[in-house]
Amino acid sequence: MEDQKSNTNLKAIVIVLLLLLLGSLGYIFKMSTDAEIVRTELKTTLTEKESVMKDLLALKATYDTAIAENTSMSEELIKERDKVVALMSDLKKSNGDISKFKSQLTSLQSNMKVLIAENDNLKKQNVTLTIQRDSTKVVLVESKKANEVLTSQNSDLAKTVEKGSILSVLNTNGAAFIVRSSGKQIATEKANRADILKVSFTIAENKIAKSGTKTYFVQVIDSENNVVGEKKVENFGTKSLTYSFTTNVKYENKTVNVSEDLAGSKFVKGTYTVNVYDKSELVSKTSFSLR
Repeated sequence: MEDQKSNTNLKAIVIVLLLLLLGSLGYIFKMSTDAEIVRTELKTTLTEKESVMKDLLALKATYDTAIAENTSMSEELIKERDKVVALMSDLKKSNGDISKFKSQLTSLQSNMKVLIAENDNLKKQNVTLTIQRDSTKVVLVESKKANEVLTSQNSDLAKTVEKGSILSVLNTNGAAFIVRSSGKQIATEKANRADILKVSFTIAENKIAKSGTKTYFVQVIDSENNVVGEKKVENFGTKSLTYSFTTNVKYENKTVNVSEDLAGSKFVKGTYTVNVYDKSELVSKTSFSLR
């Protein structure tokens, strides 16, 4: 009877131990399964974190390139890039759910597409404006060159016309004459017999010169370097001229012969110089001698 009771107790103990063993095995299995799930979830989280970080890095690189182009949108682009950098920093510190990071990434990517599109459009407009500006610059440079050439040609033409309009004084001549009581004039080369000095010259025809009354200053200098005649002084700016007489000529673009008498007494012997001035400019000269 005791043996039977012992067997019964032994069986009960074995059953309990078996149940405990099965329970332990079940618990171990559950723990193992849960750990695997955690590992899987952690691995998935890390993979997703790396993916989000990779996308954020690409987003930052896109902004860096656009900012380097230095357009008028650079300030807006910098602000968006700073948001990306801040999110990258938060992502590095995070060990939990990254769904919120995915959501923010999606929002940043949408903003990036809009801003980059606007920036690209702005670049195209800048290229167009640059081409137009360069074209305008080329036109302006060519116009400036053409204007400079035209100005130079006009200046040369004006100088040519000015030179061409200057009257030529030709055939200047000086001589001494005796004046008879009858008024008749007889040429002489003797200084002690001369009553007047006669100065003559010709103004040549010039179709482009301005017509009107022309005044010439005639200077006669004797052999002792004295100015003969009125000895008046005329100032032309910083220049002054002592002259013997003036002669006014009515010029009508045709050849004009001019002759003037210079009265005097006691003319000295030697060489006389005759200078004809148009204002301060010497336009003709000659000389003659008396003995």
